[in-house]
Order: sequence, then structure tokens, then C-alpha cells
Amino acid sequence: MNERNGFSLAGIPVVLILIVIAVALAAWFVHAAAGAAHGPAPQQVGVTAVLAVLIAFATKGLFQVQPNQGQVLQLFGRYAGTVRAEGLRWTNPFYSRHPISLRVRNFESGKLKVNDSDGNPIEIAAVVVWQVVDTAEAAFCVEDYENFVQIQSESALRQMAQSYPYDGHDARTPSLRSHGDEVNAHLRNEIQTRLGKAGVHVVEARISHLAYAQEIAQAMLQRQQAGAIVAARERIVEGAVSMVEMALGELGKRGVVDLDNERRAAMVSNLLVVLCGERATQPVVNAGTLY
Repeated sequence: MNERNGFSLAGIPVVLILIVIAVALAAWFVHAAAGAAHGPAPQQVGVTAVLAVLIAFATKGLFQVQPNQGQVLQLFGRYAGTVRAEGLRWTNPFYSRHPISLRVRNFESGKLKVNDSDGNPIEIAAVVVWQVVDTAEAAFCVEDYENFVQIQSESALRQMAQSYPYDGHDARTPSLRSHGDEVNAHLRNEIQTRLGKAGVHVVEARISHLAYAQEIAQAMLQRQQAGAIVAARERIVEGAVSMVEMALGELGKRGVVDLDNERRAAMVSNLLVVLCGERATQPVVNAGTLY
């Protein structure tokens, strides 16, 4: 079922026409009553009453359409179209009307506890920005489209979270923590796939909360700290080796000292201790020979 335009007319001209008809009917009834010796005839009273009822019934077709709103029209349960033209409108008085907001809306899901692709329990939540683009599908293809949006969004969030690890093992592996744009795009596509049948367009979806579950948070924090320490040590050792290589090369090139293999090994050992140590080193001055 797809949305189509429903029948409606501008409301202000219809109101003016109804007022003119009502005034003319009242004037005719008063004139007829004044011209009769014994008051208005029963036929005149009946015609006036019927026309007054019809005028009152016609006013039932007046309704308002607010900006960014659609009025879904139904005729005895059958979909008759949607009116999006804002302002005062008039349509068939037999139509029943159901307003649906077309404004952009958003909601934040609750904190869901799921397992990532590595099996680690995590807590995750997301913000979803959405709007209705097809009022017919929103009104008739799902029972309650607002509740449908929320439940299906949380289902898509669970599915997406199970496709990525919380933290990648290397820079090329997509993860929930490091590849935000890719993860958010995946989440939006997952939600849009589920909400397309409800006439809803997902404008944006992004993760608003991400953390390890409480029972493993401390252990994972220690693992992250250990990983950071290892990475820092790798950089320190790499820099220290480069500095030792540069020092030996400069000493040999300038002829400052001629080192044999044993002295070279001792110098390398001492420099690495100085450069890689966490604490300040205390030099020992040798007053004798190197041997």
C-alpha cells in the first residue's frame, strides 16, 4: 500500500459558501413565515430543517492540516488518500481522518547488553533520527509505527553489535570503538532495512553509549593498559636501537674511538639500559683501564 493524494478543497471558500447558504435559508424561511397568515407551512418547515441538517453535516468535512503533517482519509475503513496541504481544508464529510506527523523525530534506545563478535559482553545504546515518508504504510502496514520503530531499531542495534569486536586487534580490523563512521553507517542500513515496510526513513543512526559489561570491565581495562604498555615499549626500543646505531656510526665515522667487538657490545648494552630504563641511571666512572 502506497500513499496517494486524497480529495480536499480549500476550507475558507467552503466556509464562506456555507455561511451564505445558511443566511439565504434563514432569510427565505423568515420571508415565507411573514407572508403566511397562519405561519410557515409544514412543507417549508421540513425543507428548512433538512437543509439546515445538510449544512451542519457539511461542516463536519472541515479539518486543519498543520505544517509537516499528513491527514490520512478513510471511507468506511477503506484508504481514500492523504492530504498534506497545510491550512484549513474541506473534504467529504463521510471521511474519517487520522493525523500523522511528518516531522523529523529522534529517540535514544536503552542500554542493551549484547556480545560482540569476540563473545565479550558489552553495553551499547544508539540515537536514531527518523521521519515518516509514506503515511499509508505507517498507518496500515504496521500496528503501531512508533513502537515498531523503537523495537526494530533495538533489534538492528543488537545485530550490528554482534558483527564487530569492541576493540580491533590491529588498525585494519573494523571495531566498534575505532571505526565510528563505518559502524554508524552499518547501523543505519540495518535499521532502514527493517523500517522500510513502515514508511519510515532513517535520517541518521549513531552509537551514543559503548562500554564493556560491568563483570568484565576491570579485566578489559587491564588488558587495554597492558596493550598500551607493550605498544609504548615497542616505540621506545625502536627509538633506542636507532639512537645506538647512530651513535656507533658517528663514533666510527669521526674516528673518536676504535672499538672492538667486545667494547662495542658493552657500549650497546649500556646505551640500551640508559635509553630503555624507566628510572634515571647513575653513571659509574672508571678511573682505570677498560679491562
